[in-house]
Amino acid sequence: MTDNVVPLFKDPLTATETTPAAAPAPATPTVPAGPVRVWKRTARGVRAAVTSEQTRTAARLVARHGMYVIGGTRITAKRTWDGRTASRYERMLRAAEAGGNFEEAKEWEDRLQRFRSGRHQRRMDLLRSAPDLAKSTLYGTGLTVGSLLALGIVLAVANKDITWVIGPITAVIELIRWIVVVATVVWGPALMAGPWLALLALWGVGKRQQTAPQWTLPAQQRDDAGAPITPSIVVTALRDLGIAPLRRAIKEMGDAGAAMLGPIRIAGCGVEVDVTLPSGVSTAEVQGRRRKLAENLARHEHEVFITLPTAARTVRLWIADSGALDEPIGPSPLVTDETMTANYKTGKAPWGQDLRGDAAAISLYQRHMLTTGLSNQGKTAALRALALWLALDKTVEFRIADLKGVGDWGMFDGLATTLIQGPTDSHVIEATEMVEGLVAEMERRIQAPPGTVFTPLVGIVDEAQVAFMCPAVGDDKRPYGGSKATSRYFMAVRKVHNQGRAVDVTLWEGTQDPTDQNLPKLVREGAHTRASLVLGTESQARMALGDKAVDGGAAPHQLRQGLDKGTLVIASDGITIPAGQASITVRTHYIDTEQATEIAERAKALRGGVTTAHTTDPGPALDPLADILTVLGTETRVLTQDVLKRLTALNKQAYGSWSFIDLKRVLDGTGAEPYKSDGRMVIGRERVARVLANRPDEGSASAAE
Repeated sequence: MTDNVVPLFKDPLTATETTPAAAPAPATPTVPAGPVRVWKRTARGVRAAVTSEQTRTAARLVARHGMYVIGGTRITAKRTWDGRTASRYERMLRAAEAGGNFEEAKEWEDRLQRFRSGRHQRRMDLLRSAPDLAKSTLYGTGLTVGSLLALGIVLAVANKDITWVIGPITAVIELIRWIVVVATVVWGPALMAGPWLALLALWGVGKRQQTAPQWTLPAQQRDDAGAPITPSIVVTALRDLGIAPLRRAIKEMGDAGAAMLGPIRIAGCGVEVDVTLPSGVSTAEVQGRRRKLAENLARHEHEVFITLPTAARTVRLWIADSGALDEPIGPSPLVTDETMTANYKTGKAPWGQDLRGDAAAISLYQRHMLTTGLSNQGKTAALRALALWLALDKTVEFRIADLKGVGDWGMFDGLATTLIQGPTDSHVIEATEMVEGLVAEMERRIQAPPGTVFTPLVGIVDEAQVAFMCPAVGDDKRPYGGSKATSRYFMAVRKVHNQGRAVDVTLWEGTQDPTDQNLPKLVREGAHTRASLVLGTESQARMALGDKAVDGGAAPHQLRQGLDKGTLVIASDGITIPAGQASITVRTHYIDTEQATEIAERAKALRGGVTTAHTTDPGPALDPLADILTVLGTETRVLTQDVLKRLTALNKQAYGSWSFIDLKRVLDGTGAEPYKSDGRMVIGRERVARVLANRPDEGSASAAE
């Protein structure tokens, strides 16, 4: 039989065979619902109690005061150890070596040797003093007992009682007994209170030194935004910059890095401190972490400025009071002082305030100027403020081209001899002719007898990028815009930059969003005063201010667009810049259009009447072909070099900058192109005369005849 056969049995009632039913599975014991609910409620209550704000506050309180005691113990132990050993001298010696100050390290080493010698001498004196101390004790005891006996004898004789002989000794013994009784009574409470008093003292030391971690402090104490700047805050901020050599050097310094810092000085609406970096840490590394440094100091990025003073391996930190730079500065003295006048040669224009809160004034004497920045950041207002001050000197002549043309310079109508307003190509042409007029006046002054005194002539071109990007081309096929040697505006600006200053002809330009296309390198390098509002990138900052200023800490690209309107970073010898710095940051006074109009009216009253031309006189129209025929004279052909010389002699302003390329461009396609004769390029008179005779212009044809 197989083992898996199910046995059969007969039901006695039905007499049928059935298989037995499977046994029911044992029932699983169930937990009563009541205890489960109680357990869940208990768990929720415990979780709520643990995570509640009251519990967290209590935990922070216990941890905070516990850390005060632990920190106080550590500080007290360290002070005691420093006082008993040479560890303090060794730390200062290591700090001086880490900072590269080897002279100071030598001085600390000498102090360490003197301390050790003195300590050794004191220990030897202590060993030699034991016999002397025993002798002194015996001698003192004997002297005291003898004195007391002598006193007792005197008292016994006086009182005629022999018992007074030991009276003083008995009194001293009784005094000692009472001292012991009092000490026995006080000793128990003192022994109980002593540890608690010591614990309280350690807690006080820890609390004064703020040894508790930040997370244990109350919320109002953890929020350290705007907290006063202290040496420990500065050192901690530098340590946490993420510069490994700096962090390692601070850790090795015995004074925890305090030797790196100079005095913290109040500087306007902030403080200033010089930081001498340890060997192996470059100033560029610190400058490149300006944002992180500001955050470590609990400041915004725009509230921390890093510059380089004259000392080597040193950075100068200027840290603003929290929120101070967001407050407006006062009105311009031009608005508040109606009696103010200007002097072009010796005066300085009030422009605003530097970060220290001191008045920032700039000299405009014989200085070309470039002001740049992003759009709608206060460029025109800053440039106009200087012109308004200079207008109060009645000897200064203005020629102004506003290539934005929305009326920002309208108040100079009646002050400027030329005022061009508009953004079109025709306005650019007029602005170009205005600058070429400055060149003509400059050349006239240069040719004047030595010692001639000239009145100042200031040309202003606002939105100069419009001129550089202008596509218009003149009748002589020379473009007005661009940055090539054939560009009329570019070449005129370059000529003024080269020689204008010497004869008091200066040019101010305002431009926005500088690039190599709308602000050529030769133009921006020709300005003596370079000022920049907020810019988008560091490369633009270098275009605006130059590499030296940016490498020295100038950072207009880190100003805040829209929030730092009117804040200029200036590189110029005309404004007082702190020693060792290459630039200065100035928050300029804002003069609105209404106030500017009032100042302009005061300037007009000083000058009398000035007739303002709203366009330029281009002079007689040039006819290069006719002029070439004129200089050829009666000769059959003339060398091209001689033709250029004769054209310059005929009209230096028009042809002084011409080269062979310009001459060839005028003649190309006319049938009178230069050709070779005996191996040299010449121009034939007969060909030029034929071209002029065949022109449809009758006036020119008759002139050729």
